Amino acid sequence: MFPETFVEKHLAVSKFDGVVFDPYCGRGTTIFESLIRERESAGCDVHAVAYCVAAAKSDPPAHSDVLERLSNLERESRSYTAAEDDHELAEFFQVCFARPTYYQVRFLRERLAWRTDRTDRFVAALCLGALHGESHRSPNYFSNRMPRTISTKPAYSVRWWREHGCEPPAREVFSILRRMNDYRFRTRPPDARGEVALADARDAASSFPHLAEKVTDVITSPPYIDTTNYREDQWLRLWFLGEEATTRHRSGDGRHCNLERYKSFLTESWAGIAPLLAPEVRIVVRIGGRRLAFDEARTALWDSLESGTKRCVELADSGVSSLVGRSQANAFRGARPSPTVEHDFCFLLR
Repeated sequence: MFPETFVEKHLAVSKFDGVVFDPYCGRGTTIFESLIRERESAGCDVHAVAYCVAAAKSDPPAHSDVLERLSNLERESRSYTAAEDDHELAEFFQVCFARPTYYQVRFLRERLAWRTDRTDRFVAALCLGALHGESHRSPNYFSNRMPRTISTKPAYSVRWWREHGCEPPAREVFSILRRMNDYRFRTRPPDARGEVALADARDAASSFPHLAEKVTDVITSPPYIDTTNYREDQWLRLWFLGEEATTRHRSGDGRHCNLERYKSFLTESWAGIAPLLAPEVRIVVRIGGRRLAFDEARTALWDSLESGTKRCVELADSGVSSLVGRSQANAFRGARPSPTVEHDFCFLLR
């Protein structure tokens, strides 16, 4: 995730005032920061966790609506009964969550209509943030001790907990959600509302037909090449959103581990947003990978932008690179710092 300051900096120097768009919106940083600065904004992401969080931030319900919904859900949960797990991850869930906590999580997993209801989506997003994390340091996580950024593999997690004598904490889910709701509304949300679609960047134009030729700023970060598997890293949050309890996900078609296929993916993505772009557009991209050199990244972006948008492309600045530091996930695993390098570029399209 790039920080809020990344978006703030690039919006401050933009000469445009049209729609700000992020075709790989992740958790919605570009959209939310644009709304704070009174810019119309929209974005899409293909992953359910990203969509849920970004949409909740960009179009939140009223604070009172969330409290009322939590009260109703809590009452319903008292009569909830759940069958015992009989899947491959039963042992993981027994060690990850205290029993009462787990049943509350299971109840919310089954009841929240996060795809269609704005208030339920906000509650689901709160749950995703609290589902797992450093519970030995904060009372606001449901799980046994885990990184908050990724869902570590079940067998490794169980082994690590047992080796370190970690027991799942007794956590009251609805109390945590009320605290987190109060925290999120401590600062008033922007008056404007953003749009988020659960959609592939390559289908962006069909998801936002009303934004045709209105996007003047794109601030985004495509999936990094040869770095991580999002679905594997977020398997527990995806489970909460209704997916099967498994860590076995298809490896995909190689778009994010083979450079030539990655370039094709970028080209298709830019083609997908091309109908939304205004006559002049500023495109800011943070791109990265374990073995992606600066010149290689610049060429891949330049060529894919020209091919995908059929526009004249200019490099607005010389670009900058930085090394990704030690991650929380690697600290949990006792691993070495990630060698991933990030590159920032700004292009003008006419």
